[in-house]
Amino acid sequence: MRIGFFVAEYPPRTVSGVGLYAASICQALKNRGHVVSVFTMNDGTLKVRETVQGVDVNRPLLVNGSIILPQLLTRDDLPISGTGIKFFNDVLIYNILSATKFVNQFMKKEGLTFDMIAAHDWLTGIAGIMVKQETGLPFVFHLHSNEGVRSPLGHGSRVIRHIEKTAAQVADRVITVCYPRSEYLVMRGFDPTKMTVCWNAIDLARYDPRRVKPETIRALRSRYGIKTDEKMLLFVGGLAQIGGVVNLVKAMQLVTRAHPEAKLVILGIGEFEPEISNLITDLDLGDKITTRFEVVTEEERIIHYGACDAVICSTLNEPCSIISLEAMAMKKPVILGCKGICCSCDQIVASGDKQTGVLIDGSNCADLAWEICNLLKDIRKAREMGKRGRKRVERYLSGDTIADYTIAVYEDVIHEVRTKQRAQPLRSV
Repeated sequence: MRIGFFVAEYPPRTVSGVGLYAASICQALKNRGHVVSVFTMNDGTLKVRETVQGVDVNRPLLVNGSIILPQLLTRDDLPISGTGIKFFNDVLIYNILSATKFVNQFMKKEGLTFDMIAAHDWLTGIAGIMVKQETGLPFVFHLHSNEGVRSPLGHGSRVIRHIEKTAAQVADRVITVCYPRSEYLVMRGFDPTKMTVCWNAIDLARYDPRRVKPETIRALRSRYGIKTDEKMLLFVGGLAQIGGVVNLVKAMQLVTRAHPEAKLVILGIGEFEPEISNLITDLDLGDKITTRFEVVTEEERIIHYGACDAVICSTLNEPCSIISLEAMAMKKPVILGCKGICCSCDQIVASGDKQTGVLIDGSNCADLAWEICNLLKDIRKAREMGKRGRKRVERYLSGDTIADYTIAVYEDVIHEVRTKQRAQPLRSV
């Protein structure tokens, strides 16, 4: 297959799990003999086009048209989305330039023949819609997340919701990461015949605890002032409201009273950086919480997993994160926020003798603190959860397993669309 792959982030520019997923699946596609052309966003410092590990990566340079956007969007839209006019501008221009380059340069000028396109979330949905309408190529729309779940009140931006729904209507297949999310989208009017569930996956060779040397772990813990007899808790990810990191900081006030040996490291960037810093100061937790507001390399993130004792994914209602899979692959127990549409994520955190972590209500500081304390109370039990987590991703959530399934879905969509196209009567001249 030759695939046009539209995704907002791709290494070296990755902010969330979507970028990690994109790198993993594109590499898997390439390793299986498929040809992938990625179209991703450019922060102005990256090459417009280059080959990254055998994958063709295109990053159009953007222009600023944000001065006209307030006239195109309702006043309520921008604050609710939490993104701002400039970000909307970048997304819109990126989509238009990417679709234009794909259709006019790659297909018409260079004569490249693509078998299908894939677009990921609302951030690239516009490009998917444009290319589908221009070319008729089979179109798979991946919804890793959706606006109704991300937004605090369950409504969010009307523009974003419209993009998501239109892309799903135009697409030939919609892939989500769990069954509860698929059912939620169907209840919101998405076509059930198009829905397919494909779990997130992890590269087990890369995320292997044996790759992190003991001296490397000691050096990292020393950097954060964490002693040998202290316990390192780790939060990795976007610092937005849905991540629940503010509630985690509040919960640490309760945790450290019962377990003064607990230290939290917050690693990531986002709009809540100032609030987090101020809250740590207000609660006098400066010696218990270390913030590092940056996006580190994947290799350094792996070292953080190796150095910690548990990973806290305090998300309010987005539990199907790839972060939890990375932690499990590194044999770390996870405390995972599970509420709302994904109140049960048993493909990640199983129950009974297969338990790999704990499910919590990320919006409830007391619940979060209680489960962190329970984990710290029996560290041997926590380590056993981590070991079971590794076994679980090896069995069900490896990159190879999910890549093969994704490819099968892609091939099925191509066959389905081509069959329909052949069945259509020829138009009379």
